[in-house]
Amino acid sequence: MPIATVNPANGRTLRTFEALGEAEIEQRLAAAHAAFGHWRTTDFEERAQLLGLAADLLDEDQQDIARTMTTEMGKPLAAARAEAAKCAKAMRWYARRAEELLADEHPAPADVADSGASRAFVRYRPLGVVLAVMPWNFPLWQVVRFAAPALMAGNVGLLKHASNVPQTALYLESLFCRAGYPQGCFQTLLVGSGAVESVLRDHRVAAATLTGSEPAGRSVASIAGDEVKRTVLELGGSDPYLVLPSADVAAAARTAVTARTQNNGQSCIAAKRFIVHTGVYEEFAERFTEGMRALTVGDPMRESTDIGPLASERGRADLEELVDDAVRRGAGVLCGGGRPDDLGPELENGWFYAPTVLGGVTPAMRLHREETFGPVAALYRAESLDEAVALANDSPFGLSSNVWTRDAAEARRCVRDLEAGGVFFNGMTASHPALPFGGVKRSGYGRELAGHGIREFCNTTTVWYGPEAAGASA
Repeated sequence: MPIATVNPANGRTLRTFEALGEAEIEQRLAAAHAAFGHWRTTDFEERAQLLGLAADLLDEDQQDIARTMTTEMGKPLAAARAEAAKCAKAMRWYARRAEELLADEHPAPADVADSGASRAFVRYRPLGVVLAVMPWNFPLWQVVRFAAPALMAGNVGLLKHASNVPQTALYLESLFCRAGYPQGCFQTLLVGSGAVESVLRDHRVAAATLTGSEPAGRSVASIAGDEVKRTVLELGGSDPYLVLPSADVAAAARTAVTARTQNNGQSCIAAKRFIVHTGVYEEFAERFTEGMRALTVGDPMRESTDIGPLASERGRADLEELVDDAVRRGAGVLCGGGRPDDLGPELENGWFYAPTVLGGVTPAMRLHREETFGPVAALYRAESLDEAVALANDSPFGLSSNVWTRDAAEARRCVRDLEAGGVFFNGMTASHPALPFGGVKRSGYGRELAGHGIREFCNTTTVWYGPEAAGASA
């Protein structure tokens, strides 16, 4: 895949980039390794000051970087601005909290004495150079949610971004540079996927994090496993959205529209499988379909647009194949089901797909097990809570889940039995700096954000002093 900015709203190639050669990659690896030798010794106050400056610059750049993201991958401009604001918020959160999250941990005095020590504690130390292989769908947020905690922990970063968002990738490097980070602390590698293996195998790279497809995750995990290097993987999801008999159906339907179509439906944590109890199915289906049909599809640069284009022509073709398969196998099209008409000559070559609701979905259809990356919702009818939970878990993915209920017993059952990294009640899944984020099954492993995320790329070090070292300190 070429490294290029191609506007998905009209299919035009705006700018192309040459991939880095071996010598240039080596220069960046050497710079990262050298930077870590110094950066690891800085204190939290210095790290927090620089991350705060980066957040301030991002706020100043919000409109410009939002336009860049929209141009490169098609999200509505308002959503792009919100993404930039969220990134600045996360930076400031880690700048304030990192020292507390990585503070030394002290076992109970009785346990220390029982170990034969005069003093013992646990310290979190940085691992080194972390390679981040990131996707295009949230081209700023996906990177910042790795970079902010990694840099605050004393690590340095190398970013291999998706090839269709090169200008956003270069912006991120410039952002940290302008904030005053030492040379080599955060660098972008404009390379294709074929270069990832050699970088990951390099002895100067300590760990990797990847958000992307399951095949990409398997590849990175295999290489890292061979090299005995730590990884965090987030590989997408097909999140269930359960609507149970006690739910506020009107609110559930309104929220469902946003939960399915956020980021043009191209979100790992977007609700994709809507599992509705038969007692409220008809009302929910009518309200939800009406809401999806009312969305405005069009130029993502317009403030009035709800749904922009998909990020790639291949992505739209994949989505069309899933919808066609479902219809052939008996699904009914309640709204949408194809490319929208009458978007005008400027957008006629864009990669648009109409907001779609499919009813009568069954496990025999491909979209039951494959991730639908676009504004297509699969609607299921469940006769009982048992059936709803079984349908929700009948997926190779387990990133997050959504449940609408006002019954405490139903809520407890869902917390106990849903196979997912998160269970969100009476709302939609969202990531937040204070809450750990990640999945189970083929959605990956490890966690980002919160204290869990910042510790993923730390060396958890046990420090033990014997009796003769009673006066020692560290």
